[in-house]
Amino acid sequence: MKRWIPFLKSVPVVSVLRLEGTISSVTRGQTLNDTGLASTIERAFRRRKPDAVALVINSPGGSPAQSSLIAARIRRLADEKKIPVFAFVEDVAASGGYWLASAADEIWLDASSIVGSIGVISSNFGFSEFIERHGVERRVHTAGKSKSTLDPFQPEKAADVKRLRAILEQMHVTFIDQVKKRRGDRLAEGTDLFTGEFWIGQTGVDLGLADGIGHLVPKMKERFGDKVKLVPYSQKRPLLARFGVQIMGDVLAVTEERALFARYGL
Repeated sequence: MKRWIPFLKSVPVVSVLRLEGTISSVTRGQTLNDTGLASTIERAFRRRKPDAVALVINSPGGSPAQSSLIAARIRRLADEKKIPVFAFVEDVAASGGYWLASAADEIWLDASSIVGSIGVISSNFGFSEFIERHGVERRVHTAGKSKSTLDPFQPEKAADVKRLRAILEQMHVTFIDQVKKRRGDRLAEGTDLFTGEFWIGQTGVDLGLADGIGHLVPKMKERFGDKVKLVPYSQKRPLLARFGVQIMGDVLAVTEERALFARYGL
């Protein structure tokens, strides 16, 4: 009520938006995507008229498109409402996770946080020899010579790989443009930051990928005073996931998530 009384100084409010997990268009387990986060992000920027929005990020990445959509939504609201955005990285903000962090005006790390991995990856399995060994015949009929591109049950084709590499390069350029646009002249010169390499803590700061070592509560008190009110917002998990019920799809999602985190030794 105090915030709405004229001539009475209000308590600063910071919305704290938690972005944790892999980034995927498939809503399974603890994944992040634009559809699932849309209402949460909207509330974080619109409710209680916040003085700032803080992103608490712990993500090894995932879908480039979903990373772009989420970051773009955050920037649209930040610009529309003229609200500053601060990102605080926990274990990791790498690949798509760093794309999310780049939506902030400032990025703050823990001394052990991992950032970077500004690249694009595509991975799958090939089963052509396996099914041949077990006497399984693969039957595929298409209209269009490229309709079965990268079929994991057929031998890999050079033309398919070339086409995939071209797509990955285009995605990489988009990612690089996002980082350059958001970080600007804060990025260190003389170091190629876009090879997919990742860095830890102060090194990430020295390279301009972050603005310093700092944690959510002390940093927000430093900026907005000791009485600042932190209001948490997080994506609602599916009902079954909240009760710990696992189905096969969730098991696969958890396995994939662990594999992504494992890239960074986590």
